[in-house]
Amino acid sequence: MDAFDADVLIYAAVPDHPLGERVLALLLLANGPPTAGTEHEVGEGLAAPESVSGVGSVLLLPELLSKPLRDRADAEVETLLVLLSRLDLRPLDAATAHLATTLGASYGLRAADAAHLATAVSAGADRFVTNNSKDFPQSIEEILITYPTDLPPAPGPDV
Repeated sequence: MDAFDADVLIYAAVPDHPLGERVLALLLLANGPPTAGTEHEVGEGLAAPESVSGVGSVLLLPELLSKPLRDRADAEVETLLVLLSRLDLRPLDAATAHLATTLGASYGLRAADAAHLATAVSAGADRFVTNNSKDFPQSIEEILITYPTDLPPAPGPDV
């Protein structure tokens, strides 16, 4: 199971973003290609969720949606909601907050970054997908850190 940082979900919501296409493929094709009749009206190639493709912190909601809601960017909000619907959004409970504190102290992370990492670790994710190599070096020991450039290229339109 994969866990996701906010930055890569933003990239995935941008049509034809070179890094976003890789993340989008991971999210939407994790459980096989969408079946006929599940196409979503927003964004070409976005499918309605059939099952969960990963995990993330509920902090993704304000991080991803506050600005487009403020800007009344309805299409962007709808696209981000489709992506978020593919994730099991976990609450920041006391145990995760304690782990975030430890991880934040160990790796010099800001609170939100520590909370995302702690959510991934506590959920038992295999890897944490982020493009933030400055704050999330691959030397982090608790989980495999994966950057979008490490993901396989998105499959062609025949998928």
